[in-house]
Amino acid sequence: MKRGEVIYEVHSGVQCEGLLHNCGYAMETGKFFHNLMERKDFETWLDNISVTFLSLTDLQKNETLDHLISLSGAVQLRHLSNNLETLLKRDFLKLLPLELSFYLLKWLDPQTLLTCCLVSKQWNKVISACTEVWQTACKNLGWQIDDSVQDALHWKKVYLKAILRMKQLEDHEAFETSSLIGHSARVYALYYKDGLLCTGSDDLSAKLWDVSTGQCVYGIQTHTCAAVKFDEQKLVTGSFDNTVACWEWSSGARTQHFRGHTGAVFSVDYNDELDILVSGSADFTVKVWALSAGTCLNTLTGHTEWVTKVVLQKCKVKSLLHSPGDYILLSADKYEIKIWPIGREINCKCLKTLSVSEDRSICLQPRLHFDGKYIVCSSALGLYQWDFASYDILRVIKTPEIANLALLGFGDIFALLFDNRYLYIMDLRTESLISRWPLPEYRKSKRGSSFLAGEASWLNGLDGHNDTGLVFATSMPDHSIHLVLWKEHG
Repeated sequence: MKRGEVIYEVHSGVQCEGLLHNCGYAMETGKFFHNLMERKDFETWLDNISVTFLSLTDLQKNETLDHLISLSGAVQLRHLSNNLETLLKRDFLKLLPLELSFYLLKWLDPQTLLTCCLVSKQWNKVISACTEVWQTACKNLGWQIDDSVQDALHWKKVYLKAILRMKQLEDHEAFETSSLIGHSARVYALYYKDGLLCTGSDDLSAKLWDVSTGQCVYGIQTHTCAAVKFDEQKLVTGSFDNTVACWEWSSGARTQHFRGHTGAVFSVDYNDELDILVSGSADFTVKVWALSAGTCLNTLTGHTEWVTKVVLQKCKVKSLLHSPGDYILLSADKYEIKIWPIGREINCKCLKTLSVSEDRSICLQPRLHFDGKYIVCSSALGLYQWDFASYDILRVIKTPEIANLALLGFGDIFALLFDNRYLYIMDLRTESLISRWPLPEYRKSKRGSSFLAGEASWLNGLDGHNDTGLVFATSMPDHSIHLVLWKEHG
């Protein structure tokens, strides 16, 4: 047997020894490949070596490689290093089909994905374009999703904006405060719409403010205001003088005067399409008026306490008692919420009376939410939500850590609540309080007219654009108006 030949034995130990001997001799001399062997002979030899190597056990293969590495010089080791990196460090995001990459990415949490974006430009590009992942992450934070947006990179940017805003809420840094100064006596009534805040005061005036600038847009002389509601042309006021009045903003003239209540008017609502105005009073009645003519069309009775809230709203669900599109009137007192059909038929009977305790042991807070699908009211027992189609109680949301939270606003995702010290945001999906904001010593009102929520669209989910403007407003003992506003994004 000559040096350089391989002895093929059945016994694996001898086989491995022959392979090592043969490879070792080749690497020692170097001339074996270049001088003694032609290319064809080398390829034949390499094939034989490969067949033998593949027949070894894993342990024998490792031993063989260890021996070859020990015999290698700098050139061979550098060659090994370069090729091993390519073989072992496979960029699966680059190699996999995009759809499969997106499927795998869905299993990672957003924070891990953001870290993965730092691996390479390719990873950042693929991960940023994974729309479903970022949309889901935004939904989990309580953000609205607009499926019409086609930009693949849009939703990662939205998520980064969302996580910043939610961090601000968690750290109690999402809001800022401001004040409106102009009244010379107590402010009893507030109403907000489209960036404008109306205030009615004991100084016999009503003012319309631009919340963004703090400037007074209109100021007109009125009676004492217990309730206000406005649009672009007119202002409707309920008064402690037992009347309701309609005023023209541009001239300040009183265009209509509604007389008939025998107690203070605590709440008003109206609908131009129906040409109807409704009012709730301390005389325990609700009156329905012809808005343009000023005449009383009907007096609704049945309440045994002050009627502190009336809401005129179009129904959005079908039941045995009403259909979508029907106008509904809700009236609330200290213990009950009454539901009335309203429309072009003037005479109407109460459809349903809702309460949280049959023996009247639990009072309702003087705030009421009705969006055509759900009725929500707060009490000492918690927040009650009724399904308007069936009038069944859907849920009672309790906050054991904080008692007697009052309702300001209620949406699909968030609720805005408050007590004597703080303004709270609740995530309705988990029924947990996610943020709070300190409030000053504001003027308390048993009727709930001296404080209100501002913009409400964000309660159905933030979207990066609706978290602006007014959050909360309340009248203060010094006759000013305290405003809580969304802080601009950092």
